[in-house]
Amino acid sequence: MEQISNGVYSVGVFDKNIDLFEGMYRVPEGISYNSYLVCDKKIAIMDSVDADFRDEWLENIHSVLGERKPDYLVILHMEPDHSANILSFIKAYPDAQIVGNAKTLVMIKEFFGEDFSFNFLEVEDGQSLDLGKRKLNFIFAPMVHWPEVMVAYDSFDKVLFSADAFGKFGARVCGKQWESEARRYYYGIVGKFGAQVQSLFKKLSCFEIEKIFPLHGPVLTENIDFYFDKYEKWSKYEPENNGVLIAYTSIYGHTASAAKKLALMLKGKNVCEAELCDLVRCDWAECVAQAFRFKNVVLATTTYNGDVFPAMREFIDRLKERNFQNRRIGLIENGSWAPVATRNMQKRLEGCKNLEYCENGVKIRSALNAESTAQLERLADELSK
Repeated sequence: MEQISNGVYSVGVFDKNIDLFEGMYRVPEGISYNSYLVCDKKIAIMDSVDADFRDEWLENIHSVLGERKPDYLVILHMEPDHSANILSFIKAYPDAQIVGNAKTLVMIKEFFGEDFSFNFLEVEDGQSLDLGKRKLNFIFAPMVHWPEVMVAYDSFDKVLFSADAFGKFGARVCGKQWESEARRYYYGIVGKFGAQVQSLFKKLSCFEIEKIFPLHGPVLTENIDFYFDKYEKWSKYEPENNGVLIAYTSIYGHTASAAKKLALMLKGKNVCEAELCDLVRCDWAECVAQAFRFKNVVLATTTYNGDVFPAMREFIDRLKERNFQNRRIGLIENGSWAPVATRNMQKRLEGCKNLEYCENGVKIRSALNAESTAQLERLADELSK
């Protein structure tokens, strides 16, 4: 518990023992479940926390308020890591109202089997909640990243309570240290919904925002333009770096050798950055994030059962699921007989917008030889331009 702004307290928790967030994202540094207490003539709690941290959360609230009672529990997002303790809150503070939108109320009944309409304050898009000096202005943000999501703007402190937007995995660090895990978080959690993020930005353009209080990660109080610029680029699917990601699968090491040789060739041609991802061994969420970070993506894999190696199939599916677009693609296939990986990778990428394929492909027959090494060199030349 700490005061993070005049009259605003962080009463959330940090989960350092979790291994997989949402059942699939590795979080070796843990993750925070943020909740905020806004203290004015009336008191609002902004969101709950994960079910495992009920007692700690309620104690954090009590340590700030003492014998005072909160007036509202504002639910910006109904995902269970932020809403699991609604019932516990109502039991502790039965006179408080739950604040949300119509979709919030439906989800509360779905999750808890109880109808809270008797003490539910429904708000509309653009409506405000008067706390005294502060007014919470609610802006609906559907599909960033659930349909009921909304954010809240406090004009007194120029604070945006941003729900899951601007969150990150891991420690509560800001600036450049924020960037890597925030990118992995964005493309994992929000990445499919770039158009919806852009719609939210249009709504927010009339507000002067000096602080961002997200539901995961640190509060952002300095250099706010840096964070908005990142989200602007990510939500438009624009590359951040003109370098090359080489994502590969390899059975006996020959395709891996080709991928590593290509990386060395690119380094020799002064390509700003070339990064390798072994799709079987690397964290897939990081590989996806890197594919969106770079302008150029090389996919290198083997023909497998008349298709492509399973990890490459899954990787391409994850890219497509997140609206992969606006990239230049290089393809490397390996096959001891009947190589068809290039054709099948292209087929799997159909529907992705604005993909430019390199003219120079690479076909390896089992292991690199003089001919396929020359093809690699030509691909490196093309990627370096």
